[in-house]
Amino acid sequence: MIRYTGRTVPWRALGAGAAAGLLLAGSARLFADGFSPWLALNALRAAALTFALGLAFLLDDPARRTTAAVPVRRRARQALRVAWAAPFAVLYWTAAVLLVPADLRPPVGAVTVEAAAACALALAGAAAALRRTDEPEPGTGVAAALLTLAVLTALLDPWNLFAPPEDPHWTTAHERWAMILTAAALAWATWSREPTTTLRR
Repeated sequence: MIRYTGRTVPWRALGAGAAAGLLLAGSARLFADGFSPWLALNALRAAALTFALGLAFLLDDPARRTTAAVPVRRRARQALRVAWAAPFAVLYWTAAVLLVPADLRPPVGAVTVEAAAACALALAGAAAALRRTDEPEPGTGVAAALLTLAVLTALLDPWNLFAPPEDPHWTTAHERWAMILTAAALAWATWSREPTTTLRR
């Protein structure tokens, strides 16, 4: 089961998201003379978003109508996919952070919370789409919804989520990011369960 799951993980989507993110993060090193800490922070935020967009395809399964009949529960199947993607995500994020020059690099722990929250939202959205629809590959719709949410939040930013490090709201913003991460993880845990049906006489 573990080996089979590894073959079904959409590595191309994850690779495309990672490649785009590394290009964005690497721009801080390629154009270091024209970069500021604020630009470097937003480059890392964009890198986190591009990987999360690739992660939105993680639960896509063209053979969903076949695998739905296997004795392994949906939550276990999804957890296996996440387990396959997790080391790749850690390596990717480490490389993205190291691509930003040390003198421009924002506080790594805080930005990592933002990246983890974006990835958790992608997983929660994918799990919700699988639970509420019969679509075997909802990744495109989930990625579009996540991108729309990210753009609207960045433009409106009602909770100062995208404050720079020198902003007095920086600490409060990352407390909110931690709450988003927790809520998204709980949502994924809830929506990854098998749907229940009620039999009526």
